[in-house]
Amino acid sequence: MTENGSSSEGGLMDRQTTGEDRVRMVARQLSEPRTANWIASEAGWSHEPTKRVLERLVDDGILHRDESGTHTTYYPDYRRQAMQEAMRLRDSEHTVEELTDRLAEMKAQIRDWEDEFDVESPNQLRGTLADDVLDADEEGRRREIAREWEHLQRRIRIVGFTIREWDFLAPTTEPAEARS
Repeated sequence: MTENGSSSEGGLMDRQTTGEDRVRMVARQLSEPRTANWIASEAGWSHEPTKRVLERLVDDGILHRDESGTHTTYYPDYRRQAMQEAMRLRDSEHTVEELTDRLAEMKAQIRDWEDEFDVESPNQLRGTLADDVLDADEEGRRREIAREWEHLQRRIRIVGFTIREWDFLAPTTEPAEARS
């Protein structure tokens, strides 16, 4: 997939997956609520079958549906995503020390941005676009940093949880009945 979430050159994703598979992949990677039309477009599939798949994902508890706005949107269970990511980190070849180092690097990067721009949050950084006289490149840079800052804040929470719950997240080899 390319950076914008679509497949390249007609794509490997199109050739090796069904429409339903593509909808599931797009839906599980959502970072914000999206409409069925948006998901269908990203998955390269038509609206009605996409909507049926999304409704099954809602029924299965994988997605949530929000009908409070102008358009119905779908979004993943962020808790489930975070837990799966924590388990993936725990099961990876990273040690708890390596994850602790990465956590410190992410926090240091945020502190550097706070110092560089004299702000305390990504939204305060975005606010500097209105306050300061900036050229287009600097405005784009600050918007990108704000997005990265928000991403790092999410990663910090997940990596911190993984470190705190390292022993709990350890894979088990014995069946559940044997532990009871």
